[in-house]
Amino acid sequence: MAIATLTSKGQMTLPKDVRDDLNLKPGDRIDVIKEGGQYVLRPRNVRIEDLYGILHRPGDQQMSAAEEDEAFAAAVAADDERIRAGR
Repeated sequence: MAIATLTSKGQMTLPKDVRDDLNLKPGDRIDVIKEGGQYVLRPRNVRIEDLYGILHRPGDQQMSAAEEDEAFAAAVAADDERIRAGR
């Protein structure tokens, strides 16, 4: 367990072991999310390049740009139809 102290301005310093564990550097941003009755800290220090491929499912084929455009247009049309039908 780590303890942080709140200043009179509402600021706190995360203990070094927490910063090291989360790989936080000066200027990094942290999301504070309420989950149930607790708050969770999530660092926003992941580069977009590090996320490449995280949604890949084994067996999926890569789509071409034209196929992506077509799939997106179909999804938008289906959503539009759903909204117009009041569903």
